[in-house]
Amino acid sequence: MTATPLTWTELAALTDFHIDTVNGPTNAQARLRLFDRPESEVRVTLYRDHHAWCPYCQKVWLWLEEKQIPYRIEKVTMFCYGEKELWYKRKVPSGMLPALELDGRLITESDDILLALERVFKPLGWSMEDPKVLPLRRLERLLFRAWCSWLCRPARLPQEKQFYRKQFISVVAQVEEALASTPGPYFLEEFSVVDPIFTPYVERMNASLFYYKGYSLREENPRLSAWFDAMETRSTYRGTQSDFHTHAHDLPPQMGGCCENDEPQTRINQERVDRGPWFGLPDVTYAEPETSRAEALHRVLKHRANIIRVNPADDRLFEEALRCALTHMMTGEVCPPPPESDVALRYLRDRISVPRDMSIYAAKRLRTALEATAALAGEGQGIPIPVKHRRDQDPANFTSV
Repeated sequence: MTATPLTWTELAALTDFHIDTVNGPTNAQARLRLFDRPESEVRVTLYRDHHAWCPYCQKVWLWLEEKQIPYRIEKVTMFCYGEKELWYKRKVPSGMLPALELDGRLITESDDILLALERVFKPLGWSMEDPKVLPLRRLERLLFRAWCSWLCRPARLPQEKQFYRKQFISVVAQVEEALASTPGPYFLEEFSVVDPIFTPYVERMNASLFYYKGYSLREENPRLSAWFDAMETRSTYRGTQSDFHTHAHDLPPQMGGCCENDEPQTRINQERVDRGPWFGLPDVTYAEPETSRAEALHRVLKHRANIIRVNPADDRLFEEALRCALTHMMTGEVCPPPPESDVALRYLRDRISVPRDMSIYAAKRLRTALEATAALAGEGQGIPIPVKHRRDQDPANFTSV
């Protein structure tokens, strides 16, 4: 059965999604976090990127959320997707992120920030300088370097390709051993500062190696798989968690490029990440919330004017096509879009950013609806995602979250 697209008013009536950004679960839209405490208790301001792409920002963000320290958030543009704000360059001349103000004192470098925070607010489980924590911090850096070598260094000879792969897998085996040494799923006896330290880059390794190397970190390593599962039970992590598509395409400009191999599994994985189906990818395993469609619709409605304005297609053509996709997402009915709207729909499909725009399952639902609707119009693809920069994601277009 086919349907005509619902009006914006009719679509708005299909969602009552709401999140308390101040006191509710961890979310990327917050500008203030109080955890049901008075605003007068705020002593901390976190400066992080608009898109939640910065791994070092995520580490500090997770720590603050786990400790439930009241704090403000100021969002800053990363170099790869726009011009750094002048007010921030005056405050932090290097422009580096994250930065944090604690009782008026400015601190940069994520490890220095965590050390300063734990001296004031007590450690998260164990101190950054605890003898149990120090070797795990070194292991995380070792893993990071092995990942960078495999992902970013061009390998011209077969033996070079194998060397970088074996080097990474060797370090992963050490991570597996460290996780196996504790009774639970975390790096120490219970959740601690070590887990936010590992989270940002292990999440990015899981995405980038799947996409560029055909290697599934989460599926091939049982202890890391159990660790991911445990992290996904935490609302703090779910609120900062990204997906494969976002990381696969935000990393190249940040890393100076990502080198893909020519293996068949890599091509299969890339097709899945770029064109779906997105459900079943090893980027998330907890059950889909019942609110995922309502959340996706709510977020599109909030930004629909800018979403339509920045799309390269004709505004009227894309406006109708977008309503068709949203109608299909919310009703399940086939809603044919106007001719030649396939490119416009896929342009948006490729530029949903998790968790900046919405949580991971909401993004999967929206991408699925956009692709299904685009397929009714044709096989045209959107303008390719840039690999040298991400100026197509300039946050100036979406400063009101």
